[in-house]
Amino acid sequence: MCRSGRVWETGLVHPYVERLVELGLPVGDWALTGSGPLLLRGWIDDVGDLDVISRGSAWEIAERHGQFTTLANGVQIIEIGPRVTVGRTWPYGDATVDEMIDTAEMVRGVPCVHLDHIVTYKQILDRPKDREHLSIIERNRRDASPRS
Repeated sequence: MCRSGRVWETGLVHPYVERLVELGLPVGDWALTGSGPLLLRGWIDDVGDLDVISRGSAWEIAERHGQFTTLANGVQIIEIGPRVTVGRTWPYGDATVDEMIDTAEMVRGVPCVHLDHIVTYKQILDRPKDREHLSIIERNRRDASPRS
């Protein structure tokens, strides 16, 4: 169950997502980014890790439950066990962490950054998996758009 009181809306529960939800981060102070939102939508089958952006009390809770580290690019994160990272900055694109959290959309009970931010991130990194994910996003957006 998420802090908001919403029960998971899916039978799909990935172990990394379980670890993240168990932290009890307050909705409104964090959002899932990276490939995690695609996993929750059921558009991809697995992720290598979960990336979370946070502020305020969500960051403070993460500090109590994880290991602080600084990445090679200077970004400071909290590692919550293997493969779940919580940061309070996001070096990809022009949107601020506050904007990304404030415009997050709930996906299966988890706040996820808007797909536009995911697209920007994946376009910047431009790895093979990012190009694949961009195609998946485009296809799902096209399939979901109203037909005239």
